[in-house]
Amino acid sequence: MKQLAALARLSRPWFMLNGLGLYVLGAMVARYEGYTLSPALYLWGQLFVSALQLMAHFLNEYWDEEGDRRNLHRTPFSGGSGVLPEGLLSRETVFTAAMICLAVGLGAAAVLVAQYPTSPAVWVMMSLIFLGLFFQSSPPVALMSTGYGEITTSIVFAGLVPAFGHLLLGNQASVLILLTTAPLVLLHVATLIAFSLPDFESDSASGKRTLVVRLGQDAGANLHNILLAASLALTALGSVLGLPIRVAISAAFIAPLVMLQIITVRRLQRGEPASFFQLTLLAALLFGLSVYLNAFSFWVIG
Repeated sequence: MKQLAALARLSRPWFMLNGLGLYVLGAMVARYEGYTLSPALYLWGQLFVSALQLMAHFLNEYWDEEGDRRNLHRTPFSGGSGVLPEGLLSRETVFTAAMICLAVGLGAAAVLVAQYPTSPAVWVMMSLIFLGLFFQSSPPVALMSTGYGEITTSIVFAGLVPAFGHLLLGNQASVLILLTTAPLVLLHVATLIAFSLPDFESDSASGKRTLVVRLGQDAGANLHNILLAASLALTALGSVLGLPIRVAISAAFIAPLVMLQIITVRRLQRGEPASFFQLTLLAALLFGLSVYLNAFSFWVIG
């Protein structure tokens, strides 16, 4: 029972909710455009996404054990789950769990290709999602240690996952899904930067060259704030280019949180007392609320 509890903690269920929401968002955009959603097809696609997301969580913990051991500022949203440093599970168990998730994801992909009339574009998208999530932390690429991992992960997770759901269920590309996801990609990069700020010292010591480590804390914090503002601006621009106005208005609900987050980061830059827990919690809330408000808005107007 202790190992099962540790495995549940390792899976970071609050992050799994974002994966569910992003896939739902793609489905809701397809529904809004008039496509009839197949429940079976939807569930196989969700299984593919969730299994590979879990795989990425487990592999991240497996490869980042040294950095997580050094981390003195762990929060529920940054610094890993703490399961390996605390000795609650062995590295072999974590790797085995990751490979089981990979097998489940590949099995779901095989069902989608073999039993449903999916287009080659769907196959390409599934391949890119797999590659982006598998090599997020795994060598020889280890994207999160290159300084580009935050960008590639955000494109895959916040961009390709909803686009995959939309293309799988609608079977046709759409400019609307791009207008919907572009602000989310910027917001997700900002979220990962916020998660990296508490880990700056441990990542530097363990040789993990994240974007914040490469830029420095101050420049990374500035980029974080710019990305938050740019995400709101891109949503406003999207409403001019074809994003439904009732979807764009949902961004107004998170604007106060954006301002609070920017103020929190500015306080950190000035050396004033600020909570890493508040920083990472706000980052998680901003992204999660944005995803679900967008999905809910498309569901309502669809």
